[in-house]
Amino acid sequence: MDQIIEQFLHYLEYERHVSPGTIREYRRDLRQFREFLTPPDEKTMPVSQIDHHVVREYMNSMYDRRLERVYIARRLSSLRTFFKFCVREKYVSTNPAKLVSAPKIPKRVTQVLTPAELNAFLDNLGSSGEKSRRRRRQLTAHSEKDTRILLKRDRAILELLYASGLRVSEIVGLNLSNLDRPGQMVRVLGKGRKERVVPFGSKASAALEAYWPVRDQILARPLVEPDDQAVFLNHLGGRLTARSVRLLVKKYARLASVNWDLHPHSLRHAFATHLLADGADLRAIQELLGHVSLSTTQRYTQASIRQLMEVYDKAHPHA
Repeated sequence: MDQIIEQFLHYLEYERHVSPGTIREYRRDLRQFREFLTPPDEKTMPVSQIDHHVVREYMNSMYDRRLERVYIARRLSSLRTFFKFCVREKYVSTNPAKLVSAPKIPKRVTQVLTPAELNAFLDNLGSSGEKSRRRRRQLTAHSEKDTRILLKRDRAILELLYASGLRVSEIVGLNLSNLDRPGQMVRVLGKGRKERVVPFGSKASAALEAYWPVRDQILARPLVEPDDQAVFLNHLGGRLTARSVRLLVKKYARLASVNWDLHPHSLRHAFATHLLADGADLRAIQELLGHVSLSTTQRYTQASIRQLMEVYDKAHPHA
């Protein structure tokens, strides 16, 4: 079982070009399934003996543990993909996970910030930090001077996330060679190693230009092996991580004293929703986001429809 799992993960990485984060999720899901197949002091059930009854028992065990339905659905999806690979490699003749129904997950319409809310948040990044200096010291381990310097980097990250709709993994993976500064374009290698070119606006461009001297300053005195190709650096001189970007987005939301569940994907979602609300073609948004399927992009229309209904309810005399 372990050997087949490793073959599957190798296939995902080198043939499907799946992202490292997704591979980690597959590995975790399949190891948990393998543990379920391994009773105490016994050998793991061979893959060839697994049928839909076994998969359904595994699903029931997760229901008994009261796991959230979204996690159960994801693990079943992992099993379906794994057994599809096993069928291809002729370890099994049929996909047992396909015969098991996935739990129904209620559709949620993501709360999307309005353009006015997001513009005010981005425009007031610095001022909200000055007003909350004491709280800022508690939220960061850097000195006050470091915090002021890194504010320019953080503004550039947030402006670029909103201006281009990049995934957090894509923005931390940017190299200098990916940026066309005069043309205000960025070349991105997205999921499945699919390359796309995305424009960004004047505010993101201005924020990036203000960040370059900060970047030079960090590289002048690095505290670790510097990554001189990375666009966004941490205060030590290494490439910034996705986790760090998530934390800084949360930090500025707290400093601004807003009750938003803000994270990097919120800015990507706002990018798409605001383009759609202003009349952008759904196919064009699909290309900008790097979605393979148009159905993935169409999820962003739900928020736009909700916002239109709110306007209707407030403005129409017979609403």
